[in-house]
Amino acid sequence: MIEAYGDGGFTIGGVRSSGSILVFPGRVEAFSASEFNEITLDSLAEVFRQDPAIELLLVGCGAVQGLPSEALRLGLAEAGVVADFMNTGAACRTFNVLLAEDRRVAAALIAVE
Repeated sequence: MIEAYGDGGFTIGGVRSSGSILVFPGRVEAFSASEFNEITLDSLAEVFRQDPAIELLLVGCGAVQGLPSEALRLGLAEAGVVADFMNTGAACRTFNVLLAEDRRVAAALIAVE
């Protein structure tokens, strides 16, 4: 569960991490994008490698919601990944709810101050 976000990082399972992260059920990885416009199919490659596949990818865009480029939107669709773009706080809260429901969810979260 994501316990806290802000101050440039996140607290998950009692462990504080700085910067943007990819969150999967059971593990956290650094995320190379530090701003919404840096999110690419390449930066999300680990999401595509999950087995079993992720049901839903939540994208925390930072302090405000962003809209994906057409290339990103089409690439996600072609890869069979359903993605929902929202601000980082909403993505954290939604991730926790879906994780509690035992859903195969992942989150790509841009850190906020």
